[in-house]
Amino acid sequence: MDTHTPMHTEADGPDLRHHGDAEVRDGGSALVDLAVNVRADTPPAWLREHVAASLGSLAAYPDGRAARAAVAARHGLPVERVLLTAGAAEAFVLLARALKVRRPVVVHPQFTEPEAALRDAGHTVDRVLLREADGFRLDPAAVPEDADLVVIGNPTNPTSVLHPAATVTELAHPGRTLVVDEAFMDAVPGEREALAGRTDVPGLVVLRSLTKTWGLAGLRIGYVLAAPETITDLERAQPLWPVSTPALAAAEACVAPQALAEAAHAAHRLAVDRGHLVAGLAEFTDAGVRVVAPAEGPFVLVRLPDAAAVRHRLRALGYAVRRGDTFPGLGEEWLRLAVRDRTTTDGFLRALRRAVTEPA
Repeated sequence: MDTHTPMHTEADGPDLRHHGDAEVRDGGSALVDLAVNVRADTPPAWLREHVAASLGSLAAYPDGRAARAAVAARHGLPVERVLLTAGAAEAFVLLARALKVRRPVVVHPQFTEPEAALRDAGHTVDRVLLREADGFRLDPAAVPEDADLVVIGNPTNPTSVLHPAATVTELAHPGRTLVVDEAFMDAVPGEREALAGRTDVPGLVVLRSLTKTWGLAGLRIGYVLAAPETITDLERAQPLWPVSTPALAAAEACVAPQALAEAAHAAHRLAVDRGHLVAGLAEFTDAGVRVVAPAEGPFVLVRLPDAAAVRHRLRALGYAVRRGDTFPGLGEEWLRLAVRDRTTTDGFLRALRRAVTEPA
């Protein structure tokens, strides 16, 4: 194991249940939201109308066959390799409950629900902490050889690092389940480095979410791509009819060719908007602001002095951002910023200038 990469157990104490939506609940609902990584101005009208049209079928039990077949076709897979879930978060719970593992390892900093789900299922979880000095890039040698379950995000929330597919697949070993959370991969132009659809990687499980790009967090829809025997194990752990009829309608619509084309266009537009945000943040080097680069997701991770105080000042100025100290491997000096349109970003940058220059 790479001795430069620290290993930690679950005794370390970040709040794994804190998520960006906490910043915009209750009194934060009127704030400009840079805390939640759901694409703004979504779902689009055509998708709302499609979901609404499914409401006439609510008296019948959900039938996921058409949506499952559509997802399989989108990735060039047989339906036996697809499981629809109530968002990617449900998939983490299913994996934690259904798989028989001895030594699960989660690569951090990343989305905290995988570790929380494993803990809730009674597992002792080890952490591999990627280092800021390495740009939070994955070193496969840092993962213990005897880990039989490894979880990593790509692109990773909150670092916005996109790991090369060839590097991620180095983590695949016989007898190991490799879980790759690709919830934000459709926000990457061309879905570079995606593993969804691959059947040549032993033990590979890919998770996808439709809630981020399409603004469906309130509907809960995602899916798992894995070997048929793994899908069978996960399906046995699911309750009956786990995905609602409206969510199934959304899934089928969001993997249709015209929707994929719209998502691809949105990914290119997001890359431009992210470039504008990163360029604006470069003007804050005098205030000690540092951006993790290159950012490849719909968010950027920044380090700055007095980040907790700056976050509170931004709230007073009308902007919500995501605190970073609840991610293992980060501390109070980190903030995550969602990418928004140029006008919103310009307003945020003006507020940030005030927030970092105001006296404490």
